[in-house]
Amino acid sequence: MAKLTVIILTKNESRHILRAIDSLGGIADRIVVVDSGSTDDTVALAEGAGATVLSNPWVNYATQFNWGIDQLPDDTEWVMRLDADEIVTPELAEEIRAGLADMSDEIDGIYVSRRMCFLGRPIRWGGVFPIRVLRLFRQGRGRIENRWMDEHVLVRGPTRDFRGEIVDDNRNSLTWWTDKHNAYASREEVDLLNLEYGFMPLETVADLRGGQQAGIKRWLKESVYARLPGGLRAFVYFLYRYVVRLGFLDGTEGTAFHVLQGFWYRYLVDMKMFEVKKYMASEKAEATDAIRAVLGIDLTPADETQKGVRHG
Repeated sequence: MAKLTVIILTKNESRHILRAIDSLGGIADRIVVVDSGSTDDTVALAEGAGATVLSNPWVNYATQFNWGIDQLPDDTEWVMRLDADEIVTPELAEEIRAGLADMSDEIDGIYVSRRMCFLGRPIRWGGVFPIRVLRLFRQGRGRIENRWMDEHVLVRGPTRDFRGEIVDDNRNSLTWWTDKHNAYASREEVDLLNLEYGFMPLETVADLRGGQQAGIKRWLKESVYARLPGGLRAFVYFLYRYVVRLGFLDGTEGTAFHVLQGFWYRYLVDMKMFEVKKYMASEKAEATDAIRAVLGIDLTPADETQKGVRHG
């Protein structure tokens, strides 16, 4: 079997980290946990399960994951991205075990399906899942796109598809979820404002030619959704998911998910856009200054001399 390294980013993930590691079922030669300052026992649990733990200050997901890639030893052949609250299904684990061994050298990346549970219930309706995501790639041929939110792996060469799935099943409280999505909304705001004002380099998987789901969805988001009136587009999107794509069939938990993630979150992003632009107009401020003042996000490049550390 080809050598596979799995990278997991963590901060206070003691509730999930062992489950994620256990789900890998012996398919990984190396598990690298990149921690950004956990105050619980995430680090000890990960090390106890055999993972290598590195620490690096948090900027955003893309920066953190790409830093992790750069720390991998030279003998790394394949890299897999796995979130701490995700699990690899046994079917996908077996597919990886069998499929990587004879994968053609021209293949740069592999797409898998990703599903989600919300409040313990699998989300099956609303046209949202399963999502096809590129989660495995050859070392040296893939990087996370330079974005603050909704980042994907970018590869240049051909890709393959596995049928197996990753399941996102976060067991934290609804209060935790809403707090995190409030932070997500601010980070997404950076990308939307950059799309309009171009204050930093733009990388995107948006592509209609490749036929991949991630590229098509990103194109629709950046070229269609982003041009619709703020606020209204959130409501239309919710109706599409909940009514047209039968999201109401997901029960009480599913209704909460579609309302919160499909409407509340998207409306929050729109209102943060309104707030930032209002500040820009009243203070005659640049977008980056308004982002720092309103959203509390400093886009000044991090000190490149700051290095991560290895635990253990």
